[in-house]
Amino acid sequence: MNTEQDFENLLESDENYNKNEPLVTKKVSFDEKNMRLDKFLVSCFSEYSRSRIIKFIETDCVKYVGVEKYADKPDLKVKEGDSFVITLPESIPAIPQAEKIELDVLYEDDDLIVVNKPAGMVVHPGAGNYTGTLVNALLYHCKESLSGIGGVLRPGIVHRIDKDTSGVLVVAKNDFSHVHLAEQFSKHTIERVYHAFVWGVLKKKEDVISTFIGRSSSNRQKMAIVTQGGKHAVTHYECIDSYPKAPASYVKCVLETGRTHQIRVHLSSLGHSLIGDSVYGVVPKMADTRLRFFNRQALHAGFLSFVHPKTGERLSFEAKMPKDMQELKELLETEFVIK
Repeated sequence: MNTEQDFENLLESDENYNKNEPLVTKKVSFDEKNMRLDKFLVSCFSEYSRSRIIKFIETDCVKYVGVEKYADKPDLKVKEGDSFVITLPESIPAIPQAEKIELDVLYEDDDLIVVNKPAGMVVHPGAGNYTGTLVNALLYHCKESLSGIGGVLRPGIVHRIDKDTSGVLVVAKNDFSHVHLAEQFSKHTIERVYHAFVWGVLKKKEDVISTFIGRSSSNRQKMAIVTQGGKHAVTHYECIDSYPKAPASYVKCVLETGRTHQIRVHLSSLGHSLIGDSVYGVVPKMADTRLRFFNRQALHAGFLSFVHPKTGERLSFEAKMPKDMQELKELLETEFVIK
């Protein structure tokens, strides 16, 4: 599911969606075997629409009873004797509220806004993050200039960066801009450059990582390189500098695609996870203590370039590394270079 669809899901209201008790199905009967999973679940819980059931399946809310295994495909054929449990997601306010939160605005006109998102800010409301998000801030900041997306007064999120990643983000203010920006992302004509500090010294100064990325089968909260399913992901990287005494490297990444956690997964697959990454990080035994406690993944979206939906002009924006990453860079350059 793409980012925009995820946001659409958050805005939908459903009085049944907010109940917290898990739902357990009956066992699949002989006559029901080989039925599609989504149709079987609808037959068990008629109060839910099929589209809602499919969302439950695709967002890892459905498991087999008695087995630690997700039923994650709507067209999965159920077997006689199977039963399933649906763990309903936490309720989310139907309409995000405007909040007065300071924004670092790099550019703004009637059609779009470009911001430098700080580390620690979630892009849009979700489970556990109902307030303090970029969407909440944009609703307050844009006010009358926001004509909305799909008839709803809200900013058009066409891409996002992780909560603990800082950097440049473009957001649409109206349907026209939203459609045209989304198309550029889909066709990979947007230029995006990230700066990262990783553990270890890379063997190749530059290379292209091309894999398929999907949900991890062992931990559904993580993404992973997969051999079946998933989405094609391509990252071009260049090692700008290395610090063998740390050991660490400064890497520039250019995204050809934009998958969830793409850079974090790709670099960790090389054995060079991001410094400060608590999810994908593997810290070398010889790592310096001062680097071990960097309190977020050392990743910054430093450059973004796209064609303006209305004028056709190519716009480019750059955001300097925030203070914490600047200090990390200075520490590496002064303490860990080989002289």
